[in-house]
Amino acid sequence: MTKSGSFTPFSLARLDGERWEFSREVLENPLLLVFFETDCPTCRLMLPYLNRLAGALGEDNQGVVGISQDSLEETCQLVDQLSIGFPVLIDRTLNVSTLFDPDAVPALFIVQASGDISDSEIGFDKDRLNAMALFLTRAFGQQDIMIADPHDGAPLRQPGCSSRHHESQVEGIRAEPVDPYSKEGTPASRIILGEDTDLYHYCMDEGFSDFLPVIPPTLPRVERMLRATTLSSDEIIGRIPPCYGVATVEKIASNAVMAGCEPEMLSVLVALIRAACDERFNLHGVQATTHFAAPLITINGPIRHQLHFASGSNVFSNVARSNSTLGRALQLILLNLGGARPGEIDMSTLGNPGKFSYCISENEEASPWEPLHVELGFQPQQSTVTLFAAEPPRGVSEHTAREGKQVLKTLSRTLVTIWSYWICARLEAFVVLCPEHVNTLHRDGFTKSDVREFLFENTGVPLRDFENNGSEGTQFQ
Repeated sequence: MTKSGSFTPFSLARLDGERWEFSREVLENPLLLVFFETDCPTCRLMLPYLNRLAGALGEDNQGVVGISQDSLEETCQLVDQLSIGFPVLIDRTLNVSTLFDPDAVPALFIVQASGDISDSEIGFDKDRLNAMALFLTRAFGQQDIMIADPHDGAPLRQPGCSSRHHESQVEGIRAEPVDPYSKEGTPASRIILGEDTDLYHYCMDEGFSDFLPVIPPTLPRVERMLRATTLSSDEIIGRIPPCYGVATVEKIASNAVMAGCEPEMLSVLVALIRAACDERFNLHGVQATTHFAAPLITINGPIRHQLHFASGSNVFSNVARSNSTLGRALQLILLNLGGARPGEIDMSTLGNPGKFSYCISENEEASPWEPLHVELGFQPQQSTVTLFAAEPPRGVSEHTAREGKQVLKTLSRTLVTIWSYWICARLEAFVVLCPEHVNTLHRDGFTKSDVREFLFENTGVPLRDFENNGSEGTQFQ
């Protein structure tokens, strides 16, 4: 039974060109269908585990069937790379993906002989993989197997990528196939509007904005922005997940215009896009998660003064044009090129006001400690942008502390509740201190390293609070 609520047969091509029929006749035993994309890192992480499961079910027991949402060529390349041994089908039209309607991939569905979906899972989760493997091996009369070792070096769980059938709903994002190795992109689209068209409302009505008025990116305005860089307008700076829209210099400039940036901001924005597309930042996960993270930008170095970034009072607020417009430009690029629209691919449960703009600058002159970019290996005279996937700001008030240790104890009690205190040892926190507290800590001999060590050692939850997983009867003290 698919998401439509009834059993729906379908037919897809195998890699050898033959057709594979999904019908009640193939459901003598439960069947595990796995939807995947060839460029999804989580799918590539998942598939070898399913290969192991398929082998455990026996050569004649085809209990695992893969459904690729990409082309035959791309899928064959992936199958060869990963030595996939179970049948793989091509859902190029995405009709079957639409039928099952997963929000993201990898998506696993266990279909019973009756045609009912008895279990499903989105993303990569070792516990769920092992539970599904146990069910299938027993259904096939095979020996129990644990296909995902919790200590094999892979993460216990990892979010996936937006399903292609949702991406296709975002107009223009994947309109043309793009050579993934090309350094040149196609020109941005030109839209000719009538004289009576309200440009501000047009941008909002067409979904180009964050539902606040934008500056229309007319050709003269974009050209003025481009004159601030020596880069070619068609140079590709990155591909923005989850839809991997191509961010050329021209398209970056167009979004910068809409956000209200000065032309001099373009060089910072180009560096910012390169950082955002670095896989270590995991922008794909940030854009498509149900969590409420948003990219927090931190500016360091001389560029702070050259472009008038604010770093003092109200630093997280609407305090300076540079902070507000750079943060907003990034968010518009994530929306217009990445395709992560709220309610569609962006599946955040509650959202984050930082998705309008989230940019701060470090007050290096007021700090006795070395600034963030120097800690990260850069020179003081260099200018840098740093990204951190952050929750909305969470204020910590401490007006009575006279000692640095008391300031840190107050911080540690708040850090316990970052994301969820039930989840330990999986998170990082970005702590921003005001000059008064920094001076108190410095006076008492604390270095930055000392602060981190103190917070790490003093941030925790008593084991008794985890008894019964918080169910009725647990005593909290």
